[in-house]
Amino acid sequence: MKTILICIALICSNILFSQTQGIAYTAVGKGVATTFLTDYHCLGINTSALGWSTGFEKKKFTLGSSEFGFGITSDILSEQRLKTFSKALYTAIAGDPSSKILNWKEQQTAISEFALAGVTVQGDYNWGGFSFQDKIFGGIAFNVRENYQWYSKLSPNATDLIINGKVSNLFDSLDIKIGNITTRIPNSDHLSTDSLNAVVNGTMAIPLPLSTLLHGSSIKMVWNRSYNLGYGRKVFGIDNFVEVYAGIGGRIIKSMAMFDLDATGNGIELYSSLSSIFNINYQNVASSVNTLKNYTGGIAPSVGSGYGIDLSGSAIFWKKLKVAIAINNIGSVTYDRNVYRVKDTLIGSIGINSLTDFNVTQSVNQLLTKGGLLKLEGQEKYHLTNAATFRLGGSFHHKNILGIGFDLVAPFNSDNPGNIKNTVISFGGDLRIVKWLQLSCGYFGGGIYKNNMPVGVNFILRDGGYEFGFSSRDALSFFQKDGHSLSFAMGFARVRF
Repeated sequence: MKTILICIALICSNILFSQTQGIAYTAVGKGVATTFLTDYHCLGINTSALGWSTGFEKKKFTLGSSEFGFGITSDILSEQRLKTFSKALYTAIAGDPSSKILNWKEQQTAISEFALAGVTVQGDYNWGGFSFQDKIFGGIAFNVRENYQWYSKLSPNATDLIINGKVSNLFDSLDIKIGNITTRIPNSDHLSTDSLNAVVNGTMAIPLPLSTLLHGSSIKMVWNRSYNLGYGRKVFGIDNFVEVYAGIGGRIIKSMAMFDLDATGNGIELYSSLSSIFNINYQNVASSVNTLKNYTGGIAPSVGSGYGIDLSGSAIFWKKLKVAIAINNIGSVTYDRNVYRVKDTLIGSIGINSLTDFNVTQSVNQLLTKGGLLKLEGQEKYHLTNAATFRLGGSFHHKNILGIGFDLVAPFNSDNPGNIKNTVISFGGDLRIVKWLQLSCGYFGGGIYKNNMPVGVNFILRDGGYEFGFSSRDALSFFQKDGHSLSFAMGFARVRF
């Protein structure tokens, strides 16, 4: 949907950022973050690292902005399908009416792929970050981060209904309107394009429960802006042996969107709360409350507010070996605007249009908008636990030349919108072959990520006074026809003094 992409447009097109590395493009390039990041980059990852100093002599302040990422991952869809999906997202942003859309036969082909694919869309943008690090005071940091997460895995029936709408193969008959005359005809794969364009409604001879039609489907989406603050410092140390650090962080969360759908053998459960920027044409909803006014421009109105808390600890042995543990984003968001839940009902007919491209995020519109699949009930509030994670990391460092390490990141509740689906384990490191050039590479897998080889290049100028670089979460995707991710990350406005 075009409105859901407004937030993505802020982040840029065709770029990928792994959720496990936050906004740090340098960490994306090596796949590990817990014991590699300092300054404001470690907010939400390991705040105890704020006590480690910047790593550059006489540099205590770090400022940064314009670090961003966006991308797509699927363990089944081919690279070509992902590129087509990416193009569909870009077309929705640009609003180019001349772009070619899928014809009926192409949509039929797409059904079989989207029915099986788990698709993840991720985006991060750093509006601005600041940190101050001192041996005596410790370190303090602040940043404002925009984060968008989408995950969907649709059943064959759900894919057919969402992608093909009122001309879905699930409908026995179609209502066709030509002029002022409406005629009901049998549904068939051999209908002409003119007949398909004239369809106003699809009808089932025997209505089925919504939970049956969507069984096996899951859609998770969240769009948050967080204001993050953290502090870390040295707790104690034994000369030339160990230094122990502790950190605490927190954030105020403003949420612009939440969508949480699960259809299982136990029925269907769905809660949604979307800002008016999404421009959903809701049907007449029973008991609707706290509805936002229509969006007229500017910053998207929030629909929920909440908080998150981070706790972390780390130790450095012999000034070379680092280990750290962290629990991040413990807290919740309460949604109190445009809050709806689903009502399981019999579906006999629908009148929604088919999708015109591979933009699977439009499925939210297909489900919610007037004439769509879902019958909604208004709710006063909905309380959602944050996508909290547990982190464990370790690394070995030789001066400022070489660093190698590992990360383990696990979700507390993988079903929460915005969280990783499974534990992710990664290995990686970096090498500064000259003072001004740092090269990174690594490996990570788990969840929908399969096997990835991240790489990165970072240019460090003026003894750390200015740096910029770029990275990819999976370099192999550039060389394999069956690659399952498109990835690129970048930062170009980081200074230290």
